[in-house]
Amino acid sequence: MSAESLEIAKTRYQTGKVAFENGQYREAVENLEKASALLARNSRLGGEVEICLVTAYEAAGRTDEAIALCERLKRHPHLETSKQARRMLYILKAPKLKRPSEWMTQIPDLAALPDNELKITVAAKSTKSSQEQKPKPTEREFVDLSQVNTKDNRFIWVALIAIGLTISYLVWLSFAGTPV
Repeated sequence: MSAESLEIAKTRYQTGKVAFENGQYREAVENLEKASALLARNSRLGGEVEICLVTAYEAAGRTDEAIALCERLKRHPHLETSKQARRMLYILKAPKLKRPSEWMTQIPDLAALPDNELKITVAAKSTKSSQEQKPKPTEREFVDLSQVNTKDNRFIWVALIAIGLTISYLVWLSFAGTPV
């Protein structure tokens, strides 16, 4: 393998990882597949790229390809790669749990809307300084006292008595000081 193809493979690998992290799974798969093709499959870097490719396959909805690649990577000569492949295979083959519909949020399909409804108007930001803008008068909020619990709170009385005793004690200490 030439140094040039190794650099190209590393660049593709990094590009694939960045695409994956940005949610561009199809692009991630393409870059990782190209990086994998340039590397020796039994090398440490080759295994690392293919492990990343497994996660990209799964994210892109290509679970069968992810499982097949994990099966092959279980026999990889690099110990860490084979361990990761076994762990990922366990997760990929785990039964999918049903989620109750109340746990899910339905996102409306905006593709069905006509083009003119997709346009959103944004108010232009005012160029006036904040000093020139007049503050809006705040409206007072009136509270219906019949709805407020006005019973005495014993804690307040206990706290007031404790504060009073503490102040009295401190005053007494200042006058009862030792004679000089």
